[in-house]
Amino acid sequence: MHQNKTYKKLKTGFTTGTCATAASKAAILSIMNQKKIDEIEVTLPNKKHVIMKINSCVFQTKHSRCSVIKYGGDDPDVTHGAEIITDVYLTNHGNKIEIYGGKGVGIVTKPGLGLEIGKAAINNTPKKMIINNINELFSDLLKKNGIKIIISVPNGDKIAKHTDNPRLGIKNGISILGTSGIVIPYSTASFAASIRQNLDVCVATNNTKIALSVGSRSEEYIKNIIKIPNHCFVQMGDFAGYTMSQCVQKKIKMAYIVGLIAKFAKISTGIKQTHVKGSKVNMIFLSKLAKKCNTDSNTLKLIKTAHTARHVYEIIKEKKMDNFFNELCIEVYKQMRKHSESKIVLNVILFDFDGNIIGRYP
Repeated sequence: MHQNKTYKKLKTGFTTGTCATAASKAAILSIMNQKKIDEIEVTLPNKKHVIMKINSCVFQTKHSRCSVIKYGGDDPDVTHGAEIITDVYLTNHGNKIEIYGGKGVGIVTKPGLGLEIGKAAINNTPKKMIINNINELFSDLLKKNGIKIIISVPNGDKIAKHTDNPRLGIKNGISILGTSGIVIPYSTASFAASIRQNLDVCVATNNTKIALSVGSRSEEYIKNIIKIPNHCFVQMGDFAGYTMSQCVQKKIKMAYIVGLIAKFAKISTGIKQTHVKGSKVNMIFLSKLAKKCNTDSNTLKLIKTAHTARHVYEIIKEKKMDNFFNELCIEVYKQMRKHSESKIVLNVILFDFDGNIIGRYP
C-alpha cells in the first residue's frame, strides 16, 4: 500500500485545439469590444472551464488576430511553446462558422485519420470545441454575421518533422488535436504514481471492481454503460502492462478493459507501453487477425498497407467484417490476462469513435 506516500500533482497542459479555441474566442471578443483581450475563459469538452492567457491581440472592425502559446504541462511534446494563431473575420453569412487551416497547419493526404483528404488536419473535437464556445458566447452576433476562422502555426512545418505527421501523410504542418482539451503527461513517474494512487483509493474504499480505460474518451463511454463509484474509473493511458501488474499487487478482483482501436491494436500484440513515440501499429498482425475472419486477399493487402489503426477500422467497416473486432478483443484479453498473471477477471470492450460497442470478450 502507498497510503503514507504523497505524490506530486500532475501539471496538465493544453491541447492545440484548446489553444485555437481560446485564440478564436478572444479574437471575436476583441472585435466586439474593440479592445485588446489579455485572457479568456474556455469551456472544455467535459464542460469544465479553464482560463487561457492570450499572447497577442490585434483587432480591426471586422478582423482580429490573436494567439496563444501552447503549454504542454509536466511532459511537454514538440508543440510545447508553439504559437497558435487565429485570424477571425466577420462575414455576411449569418449563423455560419467556417474553420480553415493556414500556414503551419498540415494538409491531409492519406485516408485513415477520419478527416477529409486535401483539407486541413484539424480534428473534429477541436472544431466542435471552437463552435460550441462561439455559440455559447456570441449567439446574438451570429444572427447577423458569419465567422471565418483561419488557424496558423509559425514554424508548424518544421515542428511537424518531429512528429508522426509525415508518416501519416499530413504534409507541411502540425495537426490541431485534442479529445479532452487538456494534456495529461504520459511518460513520467508522476503518471505512474497517479495510477497507483487511484487504485489505492479503490482498495481503501473496499471496491475491487474497476474500469481501466486507455483515455478520456473511452472512459466517458464506459461510464454510460456500467455503474461503479466514480473513483473506480482509472485511466491507464499508455501504461497497460504496468497498470495490470499494479492491479495484481493491490488484489483487484475484476477489471473492464476499454478503449478504441488504436490502443487496442497495440495492446493486442503484447506492447506494454503504447505511446505513439515508442510503438507502432503492427499491420501484419492485424491482417492475420482479418485472415481468421475469412477475409479476401485484396482486403488483406489493404490492411497490410493501411496508414493508421483508424484506416484499418474504416476498411473493416466498409467490408462489413464486424467479427474482426471481437477477434481483436480476444487478443487484448490474452495479453492483459498474461500481464495480470491470470489472477483478475477481465472483460474487454472495444468502442467505435461514437461510443458504440463494436467488439467485446468474453
